[in-house]
Amino acid sequence: MAAARVLRAGACRRRLLLSSASSSASSSASSASSSGGSRAAERGEWPDGAGLGFRPPAHSHSDWIGPPDQHSNLRPVIFYVPPEESALERRLREARQEAQASNQRFWARHNRAFRQEKEEFIYSRLKAKGLEMRDESGHKATLNAEEMADFYKDFLSKNLKKHLQYNRDWYKHNFRITFLMGQVALVRALRWLRWRKKNVEQ
Repeated sequence: MAAARVLRAGACRRRLLLSSASSSASSSASSASSSGGSRAAERGEWPDGAGLGFRPPAHSHSDWIGPPDQHSNLRPVIFYVPPEESALERRLREARQEAQASNQRFWARHNRAFRQEKEEFIYSRLKAKGLEMRDESGHKATLNAEEMADFYKDFLSKNLKKHLQYNRDWYKHNFRITFLMGQVALVRALRWLRWRKKNVEQ
C-alpha cells in the first residue's frame, strides 16, 4: 500500500468537519469555487483533489491524506493512479473511493444534524428557563452535563437505525475492498514468481 503523506493545510484549505476550529478557520478560502467545493464535499465528492484546494505533484507515486474535513471530520484520501493500472487494480481503487465517498456523505449529514439539533435543544431549554442564548458578558450560554446527557441519549436513540445501516454498509465496503486486495496481491505475487523464474532460467 502506497505510503500516505499529510497534505499541508496552507491558504488553500476548504476543509470540512464538525468541531475543528482551526480547520474551520482555514477552510474559509474566499471564492465561489471554494463554496461549491464545500457543497461537493458534503456529497462525498473529492474529484482528483479539486475540492481540497490541492493537487499532488505529478511525480508523486503515493496516496495523499488531507486534513480533517470540517463537515465529516474524516481525512480525505487522494488516491494515486499508476500509469499502467490494471483493470483489477482499478476496481480496488474505485472500491476504496466509493467507500470514502459513502463515509463522507454519512458523517457530513450526521454531524450537520447533530449540530442543528443540539442548538435547538439548548435554545428550548434556555427559553423554558427564561434565559437568553448569551449571558450578560456576551458568552454563549450552556447547559450542565446532566441536561446535555438527555440530548445525547435522545439523539442516539433517534439515529440508532441509521447507525446500524451504516455499520452494515461499512462491513460490505470493507469486505469487498479486502477481497479485491487479496486478488491484487495474488496477481502481483504470481507476476513476481514468473519474473524470478525467467531470470533464473537465463
